[in-house]
Amino acid sequence: MSDSTPTPKPKPRPIPRPRPVAPKDAAPAPAPLDQAAASAAAAWGRVDSEGNVWLRSDSGERIVGQYAAGGSTEDALGLYVRRYLDLAAQVSLLESRVGNVSPEESKASLKSLDEQLTEPAVIGDVEALRTRLATVREMVDQRSAEVRAEREAAVAKAIEERTALIERAEEIASSDPATIHWRDSREEFGQIFEAWKSAQKNGPRIARSVEEGLWQRYSKARTKYDRIRRAHFAERDTERVEVVARKKKLIARAEALSDSTDWGPTAGQYRDLMDEWRQAGKTARKDDDKLWAKFRAAQQKFFDARNSHFAERDAEFEENLAAKVELVEEAETILPIKDLDAAREKLHSVQDRWEAIGMVPRNEVGRIEGRLRKVEDALRSAEAEKWRKSDPQKKQRSDGMAAQLESLIAELDDEIAAAESAGNSAKVAELQDAKGAREAWLAQVTKDL
Repeated sequence: MSDSTPTPKPKPRPIPRPRPVAPKDAAPAPAPLDQAAASAAAAWGRVDSEGNVWLRSDSGERIVGQYAAGGSTEDALGLYVRRYLDLAAQVSLLESRVGNVSPEESKASLKSLDEQLTEPAVIGDVEALRTRLATVREMVDQRSAEVRAEREAAVAKAIEERTALIERAEEIASSDPATIHWRDSREEFGQIFEAWKSAQKNGPRIARSVEEGLWQRYSKARTKYDRIRRAHFAERDTERVEVVARKKKLIARAEALSDSTDWGPTAGQYRDLMDEWRQAGKTARKDDDKLWAKFRAAQQKFFDARNSHFAERDAEFEENLAAKVELVEEAETILPIKDLDAAREKLHSVQDRWEAIGMVPRNEVGRIEGRLRKVEDALRSAEAEKWRKSDPQKKQRSDGMAAQLESLIAELDDEIAAAESAGNSAKVAELQDAKGAREAWLAQVTKDL
């Protein structure tokens, strides 16, 4: 830049006036300038003898203002330098905020600074500010692209999440009415609706056409669900009427049998009636309980009479019970079994006499026969154990397996010794685990020999 540059014709501009000196009790003066930055900025300006303030640039000079006579050159430049530094501070602030504010806010600041830098009445390196602003614009454009991509990703995710809600609603609506849990499914439909509202209120906006398409799918699924639900419960009402009719017929049959003294066959008929009752279906809980009470009362009448009959007969079986108690005590003397042949002979003798005694009271049958059954089971177990131990093929297999395991354990001992000599503790631990497993296996095989 040279003072020999042709002087352009000055444009009329308002003449700024020097600020008066503030009194001591006035507001504080502006913060002091960065003198280095102010000096660097002042190098881009000059004041001519007529009080015109010129801004130098790579393309020439232009008048940015005038200054009233009486002030120094430094005072004349100072006002315009301060304006330049204010603009530079705004650019710096924008540079620091690009990554932390929305692109729209940054673009608004860019527009404002563009306007201020068109032909600013400042002294300083204006082109440098414009270059920095161009760089900021690129950063803002990049940030806009990133935000746009983030928004597009958020919209895609929102569409995916809402689609999942709709697909779940469609899945519920397409469920088999015979297996669907109506209360839970109805609650889930409500949860889907609430989730939709929350996403609509708090989530990113999605295209209206997409949102309406998804909502129509939900509405269609809900309509289908309500239709099959109404049909299901209407069918259940019809079925309940039929169940009541079936159970009333069963009650009538049960009441007709209640006075029978043909104990065995009638008890069988009641068992059949009970099976039919279970298969008859269910109605409302309150009605079902009343029907069951009538059915139960009819069969209870019969079974109470039968129990009374057998109670009288059981009194005749007390002597048989005493005899069988003596026999079972005799049988229990063979426990624990040491001589299998003698135990077998003694038990057979007890069994032969047992059958000859006859019936015992019904309430004692399970107890007394259970005691004898324990002795019989012990004898069978002893016979099976003897056969297991004497089975030559099994013994041959066990002997062979034991030999193999002992050989493997011996090999592992050699490998462990080698690993210990090499100082390989990890290998030693691994081989010790393998040896322990085979020793446990050998112990089981040896036990079975």
